[in-house]
Amino acid sequence: MFTTGIKNEKVIMVTKDLLATRVGSGSVDVFATPAMISFMEDTAKNSVEDLLEEGRTTVGILVNVEHIAATPEGMKVTITSELTEISENGKILTFQVEAFDETEKIGGGIHKRAIISKERFTEKAKSKLQR
Repeated sequence: MFTTGIKNEKVIMVTKDLLATRVGSGSVDVFATPAMISFMEDTAKNSVEDLLEEGRTTVGILVNVEHIAATPEGMKVTITSELTEISENGKILTFQVEAFDETEKIGGGIHKRAIISKERFTEKAKSKLQR
């Protein structure tokens, strides 16, 4: 199964599509906080995806991060994740996530993901349409 210490890293380029002005989160042409968070979630998810039983995946259930420095279009950003805690029942995974541009740390915090059955989760979500 899982052990703490699993790490992952993703490097992205800040493009126009990732700017706060494009995603609707601000009025300055810098790397958007929602984009940073999305890459943090993706990096954590990808670190454990291949270790899950067939038919299972993880879903984000908590994001508690700070975006502490601005990054302009054209800079590379490196996102890291490390699995730091596994709940007693083994269903909740806690990650330390961080983001760095080519100059400095730009963000970091905690991200939690729950291990779920894809089929059951999807069925439950779709059932809302029948109410």
